[in-house]
Amino acid sequence: MAPSMAEPDNIIWCGLSYVLVKYIFRDDPSYQNALRAGFLGCAFSLGLIISFLMPTISHFGWYLTALSFFHWSEYYTTAVTNPKSLSLESYLLDHSKEYKLAAMASWLEFSLKHHNYISRVGLFLVIIGEVVRKLSMITASTNFNHYVQYQKQKDHQLVTSGIYSLCRHPSYVGWFTWSIGTQIILCNPLCLVGYTAVSWKFFKQRIYEEEIYLLNFFGEDYVEYKKKVGTGLPFIKGFDGTF
Repeated sequence: MAPSMAEPDNIIWCGLSYVLVKYIFRDDPSYQNALRAGFLGCAFSLGLIISFLMPTISHFGWYLTALSFFHWSEYYTTAVTNPKSLSLESYLLDHSKEYKLAAMASWLEFSLKHHNYISRVGLFLVIIGEVVRKLSMITASTNFNHYVQYQKQKDHQLVTSGIYSLCRHPSYVGWFTWSIGTQIILCNPLCLVGYTAVSWKFFKQRIYEEEIYLLNFFGEDYVEYKKKVGTGLPFIKGFDGTF
């Protein structure tokens, strides 16, 4: 029987499937780390290329550069300041389904319209937010964690110096500012409103929950700290003693 013309295609597809399963989706942590870092590096480079070589959509390049740098630097800063808590989740790429849907919605809105120099305001906010976020991680060092801590660690200390003397939750202030800035870069009015509302609600709930544990951990010291320093986010007071 003569070989089918489809057989070479079948062989090729089988080979590609084998490569995908064996090399791209394998569970080795070191490999998965390299895959994420490499992906973010490519996205960062693509963002720079778009920024400098494609002036009509240069602001999307700024956005892509800011987005990839944010996620990579979350992992790197954690590795430097608090390596004990380091994991693949430190990239925050798998933060939540809502985060991914919000990102895709912003890309869709961006693709449907023209843009203007308001993007420069967004770029400024992105830079400010990134700096505040990373300063908070560096200042807190091993006391910083991407997840709310339900039990006090032996070396867990209340940080009130540096940027924490200006606001109680600078990491959330930085992320909030950064997320809003990304949508101003893209000139996305609908997603700007959506991002602001959803981010504000998320951080309000997060701060409320986190401060319950901080009060349990540090008692009167945290009460006094709350009296002197605000959360840093508008209209968010944190845990007020009521449930």
